[in-house]
Amino acid sequence: MRILHTMLRVRDLQRSIDFYTQILGMKLLRKSENPSYKYTLAFIGYGEESEHTVLELTYNWDVHEYELGTAFGHIAIEVEDLYATCERIRDLGAQITREPGPVKGGTTEIAFVEDPDGYIIELILSRTASKGLLG
Repeated sequence: MRILHTMLRVRDLQRSIDFYTQILGMKLLRKSENPSYKYTLAFIGYGEESEHTVLELTYNWDVHEYELGTAFGHIAIEVEDLYATCERIRDLGAQITREPGPVKGGTTEIAFVEDPDGYIIELILSRTASKGLLG
């Protein structure tokens, strides 16, 4: 077994696709519309679905607002250079909600960025990612 994808409901599909592809460097893998049920799906990721876990962005045509709730935490992405990545993300206009640095009480280096719908993306420095957050 393996995790195939995580689905996020989005308000503006193109804006979300642009964020994940242009700012976080993912690729748009496929996109499909279902006119009968009024929704569009876009699958994005760093590699093909056959080998990688991806994100499914779901745009429901008649819905303009979602409540994110308190159960969802974040999506984590490994990065080679945390500080340069955050600087590039900031230069592209995205909001860094936690500046890069060590996690409280540990040595793993992290940062957080917010997507257009308010979902939180955790960026973890690759050389410390496998140690766990307190490693």
